[in-house]
Amino acid sequence: MCNSFYYLRAGAERCFLDLSALLESQGHQVIPFSMNHEKNLPSPYSEYFTSYVDYPSLLRENNGLGDRFKVMERVLYSREANRNITRLIEDTKPDIAHIHGIGSETSPSILPAIKGAGIPIVQTLHDYRLLCPQISFVSNGEICERCKVHRYYNVVRRRCKRDSYSASLMAGIEITVHKLMQIYERNIDVFIAPSQFLKDKFLEFGFGNPIVHLTNFVNIEQFQPCYESDNYFVYYGRLVDYKGVFTLLEAMKEMPDSHLFVAGDGDAAEKMQRYIAENRLGNVSMLGHIDSEELIPLVQNAAATVVPSQWYENYSMSVIESLACATPVIASRIGGISEQVLDGWNGLLFKPGSTSALAQAMRYVLDNPMEREQMSLHARQRVEELNDPQQHYEKLMNIYESLLNVGNYIPV
Repeated sequence: MCNSFYYLRAGAERCFLDLSALLESQGHQVIPFSMNHEKNLPSPYSEYFTSYVDYPSLLRENNGLGDRFKVMERVLYSREANRNITRLIEDTKPDIAHIHGIGSETSPSILPAIKGAGIPIVQTLHDYRLLCPQISFVSNGEICERCKVHRYYNVVRRRCKRDSYSASLMAGIEITVHKLMQIYERNIDVFIAPSQFLKDKFLEFGFGNPIVHLTNFVNIEQFQPCYESDNYFVYYGRLVDYKGVFTLLEAMKEMPDSHLFVAGDGDAAEKMQRYIAENRLGNVSMLGHIDSEELIPLVQNAAATVVPSQWYENYSMSVIESLACATPVIASRIGGISEQVLDGWNGLLFKPGSTSALAQAMRYVLDNPMEREQMSLHARQRVEELNDPQQHYEKLMNIYESLLNVGNYIPV
């Protein structure tokens, strides 16, 4: 089970760790392969992990060629990662490999080593890394597909990556080289798309590998439903501009009788703190990263969770977890979100980036407690129907067994 980070960093890591635990609960031996990091969970296999690299620091504009060469070697084809995964395979002899987010930190150089050992490979797609150098289809604050049909020079021309020439150039080189090598296309036997939207986007961009739509799951018993609520709202997740966090702060100007709790970390955290101070938003509390024991009760008792994304969300774990708590979700109508939130049934959808539409939706939830109660009931119901761990396990086993028994994926 391969993922760059071996700790709960974001939604992809939640899927990676929860799936590992699910498989272990069913009697499978799960062997992780990741990058070493001080926050990593303990693992008997950590000696095989790749060394830690802090890419944002190494790609700063004032860094020298040595730092940039170190990044390029790791990103394009990491000999260390290839060597370590080869040792791991020789020592553990796995039956199948399941890839999550490897990208720059771990490098797809592990794929030929796995495939060369005769091991089938499944990859769950958590973002658009294989299509977009910026990963998110967001450039300078707007949805952008200018790199379609391999026009990857646009990432440099528009400085999409952190508004940095160096970071953007590296992202452009990375996707161009991997596309020329066909490193994913030649080695991945089947891709898993958590949302139909993501699957359709990959097909639109010409991916020919088999792609299966299989939604993410949630450990339902960990998120007990609460059908009563207070008049506050919650946002939790990564704090970056394209998550729509400033649209949400703007909307809170129109909600003086309510409160917003923001849980999470990210590049936009300091900018958000300044915005809150400058606009005297006393009804917004920044909590930073908080553990599940503190987060879950906060979500359970909220009037709604807000997901104001301005990028093509795949299949949001924040949405699933909120619905499992019987908490309605107010979310942007974008990407795969509308597959999770049915407008007026288990939450409300609004136009991405529209402060007034978001404030109107938040006001509706507060002013209509009976409708909110119905949405709460439907929220839990939808998760129980679509995101059950046992159903996910059985469908995943069909994929695994098809590859192991037949040698290639055959739809079941």
